[in-house]
Amino acid sequence: MTAPDPDGPLAEQLLRLTRRVHRIQKRHLERRALGITPAQSRLLRTLAHYGSPPRMADLAERLEVVPRAVTTLVDGLEAAGKVRRAPDPANRRVIRIELTDDGRATLREVHRARRLAAEEILAPLTEEQRTVLGGLLDTLVDGPEAGRGGDDQGGCGAGQAGCGAGR
Repeated sequence: MTAPDPDGPLAEQLLRLTRRVHRIQKRHLERRALGITPAQSRLLRTLAHYGSPPRMADLAERLEVVPRAVTTLVDGLEAAGKVRRAPDPANRRVIRIELTDDGRATLREVHRARRLAAEEILAPLTEEQRTVLGGLLDTLVDGPEAGRGGDDQGGCGAGQAGCGAGR
């Protein structure tokens, strides 16, 4: 007979919170009538992190999806005028994906929607609870490398703008 899983209820709470975060973010995106899906908003956010326009294969790797999924997302975003395909100046066989001005404006709205969703989720917490939660989230997000320079997100301490549940 196996012992009961003491972390089972905690894991379930974490999964329920994750689903709630996604639902609330989706609702805030829909209210803004941006005409994009949550997956497309993720691609826009990822695209914005590149210093120069990436290849579709780079996006697929960063998003941890198959290249075909990126093609479908880019097709929709391109049709909506949010991104454009551009030939690589060094190798015309390579296609790069870049944000358009409308895509950058949409990205600003996506960030606002995510910030509002985080505020809604965190509203019941006191400042002290938010600080504690921020520290706990840093530990969970950064994993065992926390505090040893292993953070690939550029650091995200408790209370910093854009950190925690609003990432």
